[in-house]
Amino acid sequence: MTNKTKIILASGSKARADMLRGAGLVFDVIPADIDESTIQDDPAKSPQQKALELAGAKALAVSAQNPDAFVIGGDQILELEGEIFSKAGDKEEALAKLRRLSGKTHRLISAVALAKGNEIIWSHSGEVKLHMRGLDENFLQDYAAKAGQALTRAVGGYELESQGSWLFERIEGDYFTVLGMPLLPLLGRLKEEGVSYD
Repeated sequence: MTNKTKIILASGSKARADMLRGAGLVFDVIPADIDESTIQDDPAKSPQQKALELAGAKALAVSAQNPDAFVIGGDQILELEGEIFSKAGDKEEALAKLRRLSGKTHRLISAVALAKGNEIIWSHSGEVKLHMRGLDENFLQDYAAKAGQALTRAVGGYELESQGSWLFERIEGDYFTVLGMPLLPLLGRLKEEGVSYD
């Protein structure tokens, strides 16, 4: 029997919503309003811990108002040589980040949490290594002109599902994790909860 419990995505991320829609899930979107800085700025926490806590905090924030629903929270951390990157505020900041990433390998840690009844019932994180090409200034400027909102919408200034794919030599790991959510483990858990797709 199919579980018809309401599903909510506690994120405004277009990539996460597209993933869930592509998998055939029907859900509402209610972006969580939380202060991420307390978790992000804690030097005692690993990037994985930060991603999991942020995903969980988002899921719980929305679950508190929707206790009967399955609430999905997600977050992603980009780490390069021990430094955690945040989304750029504008084009120039994004270009500065891309110059730092150029020719190097960075990590993306994506986490997902599932809440119901105002408690986390499951969470998972995945990690991907991305090997970026060496990017000269002409290429970067051309990319910035074409990438548009991806420069400030995505933590690394790129979206792999669009023009951002030109930046990389290779990736090691799960494609969905790059996009911002370990989708396959989440679908496995939802299946265990009796959720089906349309």
